[in-house]
Amino acid sequence: MYILDTEINNNDSVFFGLQKIYGIGKFESSNICNKLGFSFNYKINELSEKQMVQLIKLIEMSKLVLNNDLKKSKILQFKKLLNIKSYRGLRKLKGLPVRGQRTHTNAKTARFVK
Repeated sequence: MYILDTEINNNDSVFFGLQKIYGIGKFESSNICNKLGFSFNYKINELSEKQMVQLIKLIEMSKLVLNNDLKKSKILQFKKLLNIKSYRGLRKLKGLPVRGQRTHTNAKTARFVK
């Protein structure tokens, strides 16, 4: 089943299924489930058409930035850091830690963390 252009397994619970949408985490997923009155064990294939419409409307009305819009905004923020030639932008470009972490002894692992 597809919700907001994201494939979600029918056997997943609503709580975990919503987390597969890029931009919705545990906190927002639990808020949505609580507003609609779904338990965390409620499966997606158990949703009726009316409940599914309510779910999609609630997600769209919540003014969350999701999927491709969120990815684009993150890329634009990164490009902005590069354009102004900030320290953060240059460190991100090199794949190094940005927020002052030690690199003398852990630079090998720090380069892989992204």
